[in-house]
Amino acid sequence: MNYVATHAQGPRPTRLAFVKKVSTLLLSAALLVTGCKKPQVEPVDALTANAGPDQTVQVGQTVTLDGTASHDGQGKAITFQWTVTKKPAASTVTLTAPTTTKPTFVPDEVGEYELEVAVSNGAITNVDKVLVTASVAQPLTLDKDITVKTILEDRIASPNLPDYIVPRNIAVKHELTIKPGVVIAFERDVRFDINDEGGILIAKGTADKKIRFIGVGQTKGYWIGIMLYSESNVNVMEHVEVLHAGSRTMLDGKKTGMAMFKQSQLALKNNLFAQNDGYGLLVQEEAILREFSTNVFSNNSEAGIIVSTENVAKLDVASVFTSGNGRNVVEVNGSYIGHSNGSDGEINWKGFADKTPYRLLNTIAVRTGWRLHPGVTVEAARDVTVIINEEGYLLAKGTAEQKIRFTGAANTTAYWVGILSHSTSTQNSIDQAEISNAGSKAIVSGKRANLALYGHDAAMTIRNTRISGSGGYGILVGYYASINDDANASNTFEGNAQARIQYEE
Repeated sequence: MNYVATHAQGPRPTRLAFVKKVSTLLLSAALLVTGCKKPQVEPVDALTANAGPDQTVQVGQTVTLDGTASHDGQGKAITFQWTVTKKPAASTVTLTAPTTTKPTFVPDEVGEYELEVAVSNGAITNVDKVLVTASVAQPLTLDKDITVKTILEDRIASPNLPDYIVPRNIAVKHELTIKPGVVIAFERDVRFDINDEGGILIAKGTADKKIRFIGVGQTKGYWIGIMLYSESNVNVMEHVEVLHAGSRTMLDGKKTGMAMFKQSQLALKNNLFAQNDGYGLLVQEEAILREFSTNVFSNNSEAGIIVSTENVAKLDVASVFTSGNGRNVVEVNGSYIGHSNGSDGEINWKGFADKTPYRLLNTIAVRTGWRLHPGVTVEAARDVTVIINEEGYLLAKGTAEQKIRFTGAANTTAYWVGILSHSTSTQNSIDQAEISNAGSKAIVSGKRANLALYGHDAAMTIRNTRISGSGGYGILVGYYASINDDANASNTFEGNAQARIQYEE
């Protein structure tokens, strides 16, 4: 029954049909397998380029590429050639050391940078690419006084972009440490005060990562500047730039990038004061330059620096004061050189490598030994007098190649009063020098002269010196004063209004 019923539904398949059906299924399976993509497996002895992992960085950050995973399976020597295949439209980046395993570059625009490395073993070449994405972090706002110990970190890699924005005047009342690479930008007419209520400034950058105080608008006179009142001997600035300040006056009607007031102290090394609408640095009387070396003052509207007489000897010969300033001089403000008790010993003024002159803004009295080194130029402002007190002396000994010069701030005859010496010291002497353009007013006893010796036992030796442009005598020797016997023969006199040497009788 079952057989008949089954048979009634159709003929029974033959053995040949069954074999054909199985063959068709096997063929279909084979076609299915061969239709899939076979995984690519590099031969173990293949040349392989590897450009390293993709990176996400900041604009201005140095990027180091890494091709060290590239290799030749047969151990052959390989060479590298990196190229930039894609970059933002405005970018001008180039690779440093593009034929090494680890070239570098610095992204200068936001966006994607695609780099390709081509690795060659001399016979064949293989390439690989890496993607570097550069973005910009946003600056933080500093709008509150520093009242707790604070450290400012370098947040943004680019030295041209600010890590911090200062929108209002702020005071530092505790210890503030600024790390290398930090850029602080100040809004218009904003001031930064390091006060004497616990304020301390430790700003130590490096040659490669400078600390920068700049204006949000990077133009002269955009913000006010830095005021230092702190008397801490910890205050230091190294590899710091102070730019774009001088929007308003700080002291005595003067604008400046930075001012040191009262008995503030500061060590300055390898700094730049530039593009300030006023002075670069102002150092008030009683302020203390604890250290001063290799600083540069350039493109300031006034002189690069105005410094008190007490601090002049701290200035080093390697610092640069003549670099596009309104007046390429070191302005000296003060009434005395040395203490009256002579406790500071001999004071030395050095000749700068860039030949910058010292400019005396006021009449000064020398109360101790004052030694001028070869190459020094001392310029006097209008009607200024240099007075050598009895207890002091002037030792100005130049060389034939590096004369010591005393002259007026303007190159005109009879511009300043001159040198008046009361010194009785045997060290009081001038040699290989020039004294010019004094005699603007009577220096003593109603008489004008470039140089006057006056007082009981006042004495000076002067030789090999050119004395010129006086509004009166070249040299005036008062009662009871003396000069070397060969003074007339051993010196040169030119263009003086009266006699070479006048002896009072």
